[in-house]
Amino acid sequence: MHPISADALLHALNWRYATRKFDPSRIIGGDTWHALEQSLVLTASSMGIQPWKFFVVTDPAVKALLRPAAWNQSQVTDCSHFVVMTVRRDLGAEHVDRHIVRMGEIHGVAPDSLGKFRQMAMGNLDKARAGGTLDTWQQHQVYIALGQLLAAAAVLGVDTCPMEGFAPEKFDEILGLAGTDYACVVACAAGYRAADDPGAARKKVRFKTEDVIVRI
Repeated sequence: MHPISADALLHALNWRYATRKFDPSRIIGGDTWHALEQSLVLTASSMGIQPWKFFVVTDPAVKALLRPAAWNQSQVTDCSHFVVMTVRRDLGAEHVDRHIVRMGEIHGVAPDSLGKFRQMAMGNLDKARAGGTLDTWQQHQVYIALGQLLAAAAVLGVDTCPMEGFAPEKFDEILGLAGTDYACVVACAAGYRAADDPGAARKKVRFKTEDVIVRI
């Protein structure tokens, strides 16, 4: 592994901002987008359970349908790739068992040997379900993926704009998710900033390090 330098990382994160105006003529290259998709695949999640699907929208016709449901924000249609992040609702045994089968494939073990993990995972999910927090817990996992995508894109010089400003039920309908096990939570536009996007030159406003970092 050859990590990037600390200076390069901080430069990328300072360069990143929530892009308000994308250049619709610029498309993210295939290798770059493949790396960003893999950043989503590799996202950490509680128990590694991956309670999500990511819908990557590049079809202009579908973007045009989504835009009115996102308060007509231009990022939806002008970006190169529009990612809609969905959560698996009412997560239960079926999803856990799929994960265990995949664990067996990767580690070369029989799924039956992972019984203790299954018991632990189901216990946590059932406890959250009984407490009425299961779907909220899983939705929180999706934001880990969003953060990873934002950071990975910045390192690769790709602009992004995280977006909660849309009607989830409308997105569900447009993407064919109504009545399924998945529901839209948050979205992210990705592409390249327009030359005249005023946000690009605006300085970041962050609290001082000592106000948000507590070293113990």
